[in-house]
Amino acid sequence: MTSEGMRARPGGGSGDSGDSGGSGDSGDSPDAGGARATSTVPATAAETSPDSPWPLHLLSEKLKAHIDRAPAAWVEGQVIELNRRASMCYITLRDVDTEVSLSLSVYGSVMDRVSSPLDRGSRVVARLKPDFWVKTGRLSMQTIDIRPVGIGDLLARIERLRQSLAAEGLFAPARKKRLPLLPHRIGLITGRDSDAMKDVMRNAALRWPAVEFDVREVAVQGVNSVAQVTGALAALDADPHVDVIIIARGGGALEDLLPFSDESLVRAVAMATTPVVSAIGHEADRPLLDEVADLRASTPTDAAKRVVPDVTEELGRIGQARAALERSIRVLVHREGESLANLRSRPSLARPEGMIDVRQADVERLRSRALRSTTAAVERDADAVHHLRERVRSLSPQNTLDRGYAVVQRPDGHVVRTPDDVERGDAVRIRVAGGLLGAAIGDLPAPPEAS
Repeated sequence: MTSEGMRARPGGGSGDSGDSGGSGDSGDSPDAGGARATSTVPATAAETSPDSPWPLHLLSEKLKAHIDRAPAAWVEGQVIELNRRASMCYITLRDVDTEVSLSLSVYGSVMDRVSSPLDRGSRVVARLKPDFWVKTGRLSMQTIDIRPVGIGDLLARIERLRQSLAAEGLFAPARKKRLPLLPHRIGLITGRDSDAMKDVMRNAALRWPAVEFDVREVAVQGVNSVAQVTGALAALDADPHVDVIIIARGGGALEDLLPFSDESLVRAVAMATTPVVSAIGHEADRPLLDEVADLRASTPTDAAKRVVPDVTEELGRIGQARAALERSIRVLVHREGESLANLRSRPSLARPEGMIDVRQADVERLRSRALRSTTAAVERDADAVHHLRERVRSLSPQNTLDRGYAVVQRPDGHVVRTPDDVERGDAVRIRVAGGLLGAAIGDLPAPPEAS
């Protein structure tokens, strides 16, 4: 056995080889010298090195075994190349949203089962199973089944997505934002040098010449459409000078309008803080963008008319408002003038001093009444004071003394009321009308005899 055969033994023993038999040697036979071969091949790819590499066929066999374990998968894409050679057909399939393509190998028997012939641009779904050719190291995608996607299928998908997004509330009227009354700058997302762009800008300028545009030219169909429209929307929404955003495109086939029913674009419009106007296609075209936009315009021209006001109409309204204001002012001035005339004709304004004369008479009358009342009160109170003075004088102790009475007091000031209050020899003070007398208590002299 050669040295190459000796190195191949561990790979065959792993059980990972495919339909190739290059690694099926058991490795137990003796080598040319009769000795048993020893393994020098790393068990895993991570253990390989420049000094201990894998044989190429071992890598291929392991790749083959790994790829064979991959299950078949249904994919969707658009046919961009189709070549049929004898019993085989070779198709290049491109993703519907991004620039990713894949080459398919289709047996003629599979193509014969297709209900309608496939052409370039056809949208299909295919069931693919990867296959790796060990000898050439080529990966091919074997097509087990392929079916065209019809208009009905596309409409059914859009309808399912419409119902799902509606259930989330993305189409609810409460979420829709009001458009500004007079936008200063309009963000316009449209195709490069398209008629839709010209229609919007021309009609908007005719209605309001001072309007400004921030135009973002993007792909409005094809695989790059969703990414470019979403990016332009994000850029315009982040610009504080943009008051409203219009997404415009002319009419087209259903397949051309599919990007405007893409879920990621619909959600981006729902999350935008700037009002968004959808002007896609014509009246009959209803992509999902129309449902989530804050305003749906039937055409790009209609979008221009609904976003900016007509300067002629606005000037007419201003003239009408000015005339109505002037009429209101004239009526107000006339009414107030009549009110002033009525006020001037009243007696209080015709002869204002009359009010003062009446009040002066009232003041004089009240003064007289007050003087009379005060005088009477003073005289009445003076008589009362005189009477009180007389009463006080009549009740005064001095008046009693003046009538011949006397008050006997002990030295401490206590009034002697009974003979028992003093004793013989006590000094007393006697208050009479003319003053004080001193005396001592003695025997009471006998009363004089009657003659």
